[in-house]
Amino acid sequence: MAQKRWIEINCDMGEGFGRWKMGPDEELMRYVDVANVACGFHAGDPSTMVRTVRLAKQHNVRVGAHPGMPDLLGFGRRRMAVSPEDMYAIVLYQVGSLAGILAAEGVPLNHVKPHGELYFYIQRDATIRDAVLRAVRTFNVPIYGLATKDMVEDCERIGLKLVSEFYPDISYNDQGQLMPVAESDPVTPEIISKRVLTFAVEGRVLSKAGNVVDAPVDPQGFSICIHSDLPGALDNAAGARAAVDEAKKQI
Repeated sequence: MAQKRWIEINCDMGEGFGRWKMGPDEELMRYVDVANVACGFHAGDPSTMVRTVRLAKQHNVRVGAHPGMPDLLGFGRRRMAVSPEDMYAIVLYQVGSLAGILAAEGVPLNHVKPHGELYFYIQRDATIRDAVLRAVRTFNVPIYGLATKDMVEDCERIGLKLVSEFYPDISYNDQGQLMPVAESDPVTPEIISKRVLTFAVEGRVLSKAGNVVDAPVDPQGFSICIHSDLPGALDNAAGARAAVDEAKKQI
């Protein structure tokens, strides 16, 4: 049996803009422990951020900042070249805006979690990773991300706590690495539940090619991410919650 781990569920929220709404945030709150609130660059706006923080506070859900690329049209999932110092400022600006709203609402900032392309950018580019980690360190909170070797080592070097994540609604490759949303297979609540249980109990994932592989994770615990913008998000969250409750009985 795998070493005992703590498990939580986080969800990307507040990803609408103006009159455009993305995801059933109100319904999702009852299934999650942590909300990652979009900060205006890939999605979100000041009013949406305030509403989402208040909603999370009402449901006793912890709140983290969800900064992304400056890419509203592409929902922060398109590649673009950004200098490290510009990236440092971009992340600092976004997290700072949410931190101000949280202070006004009497809610602490729980963490920072990069969104979409930024999430992958910090994995493949050391200078961008350093810029983002330096910006996050300013707020003295953990960063959520993949526990790859480079990420773990750089967080330790900078003095930043890393909370490792698992994604049951996105595919993994045969190297145990997360694949982009556009390249992932669709899921069902049953698939979500099976993936969560397999990962929580065995520390392994079923790759897109059908192979069982190990995936990097902190043996002490991890956070499960559910995407509010994917089809069936509410059912996926319910499946994940049921699987987490079952996994806690087994580990």
